[in-house]
Amino acid sequence: MTTTAVQQEGPAAVAPTPTAASHLRDYWRRVRGGDIGSLPAVAMLVVLCIGFAVVRPSFFSAANFANLFTQGAAVTLIAMGLVFVLLLGEIDLSAGFASGVCAAVLANVVTVLGHPWYVAVLAAVATGMLIGTTLGFLVAKVGIPSFVVTLAAFLAFQGVVLLLMEEGTNISVRDSVLVAIANRNLPPALGWALAALAVGGFTAVQLVRHRKRAARGLVNDPLAVVLARIGVLALVLGAAVYVLNLERSFNVLINSLKGVPIVVPIIGILLVVWTFVLQRTSYGRHIYAVGGNREAARRAGINVDRIRISVFVICSSMAAIGGIVAASRANSVDPNTGGSNVLLYAVGAAVIGGTSLFGGKGRVLDAVIGGAVVAVIDNGMGLMGFSAGEKYVATGLILLFAATIDALLSRRRAASGSR
Repeated sequence: MTTTAVQQEGPAAVAPTPTAASHLRDYWRRVRGGDIGSLPAVAMLVVLCIGFAVVRPSFFSAANFANLFTQGAAVTLIAMGLVFVLLLGEIDLSAGFASGVCAAVLANVVTVLGHPWYVAVLAAVATGMLIGTTLGFLVAKVGIPSFVVTLAAFLAFQGVVLLLMEEGTNISVRDSVLVAIANRNLPPALGWALAALAVGGFTAVQLVRHRKRAARGLVNDPLAVVLARIGVLALVLGAAVYVLNLERSFNVLINSLKGVPIVVPIIGILLVVWTFVLQRTSYGRHIYAVGGNREAARRAGINVDRIRISVFVICSSMAAIGGIVAASRANSVDPNTGGSNVLLYAVGAAVIGGTSLFGGKGRVLDAVIGGAVVAVIDNGMGLMGFSAGEKYVATGLILLFAATIDALLSRRRAASGSR
């Protein structure tokens, strides 16, 4: 009896270790089933970069490469927050002007009232959290559709910005710390150190996870695939830091300009934090569960209303951070801050990156990849002399293309019985 039990446990205790070839076949099977993630966005980004570089070689210059990061930073940060709302199948149309309201609060606190930069930042983020709590409460507790609530907020926040800016006044932001966020660079050595830290941390996480899964007899990624991921990250970060550390100033004697923009590690840290929250915490699993099937999540004991409110809080808080970065880049705040194309680009970035409009599928990384696509389109077409109207048309068509792919793949996943 005992011998039989041991014999039954033996084969079940150790899962078969897939090879790199079988891993690739499994990945291709998932792609054919509709689970393609950010693959279209990555392919689009590569094609756009190559195309713009061929037509305008200056596109890949160190100065323009650095400009891409600062140009798309605010939109990317807002898009990172929108991912949480989209995961539930909701929408926040007020995120753009919410960032403008928070930027106006920042400017008033630091410039008009004369408080330190950290007080202004806390006030701006607290304003974002208050906005998100209000929107989430109206959606989750009152039952108003998110489209209607956030459309009303979109209109109202334009008026709030005007009131905070005294009907059109431009408020300068001169605090050196705030200005540095989007206008200063890290020392070259610090840039290399942070890149090495990022690669080292990623390596440790991947290898520890691989070892733990192997020890527990769970299905594991082949070690070759794990090492390939580490190698790709090291290559991408190394190339980026190398280019950003090149001299970008036209007159080195007067002003040297090199190093990784300060806003880049800020985005990187937030990417790591929110990715951890979504993929490694019960809260993150609850978000995916609610987005996948709200009623099933409720019956499983998940507090659905709390989850719905919390994602709006995260979204508006990230909008606040995006507004701070926008104020830093412009060295000022005006009634147009957070308006114009900010919301359209932020939603576009999240969707283009691979976050589903139907809820339940998406990553924070999608917003970063999509933000890069949007920034490349805007920057590259600007270098080629295209008008603002032509840029909007191109971005809109790409967004429509991404939404079409999302709809078609959602149908394919439903047909195959997967989400």
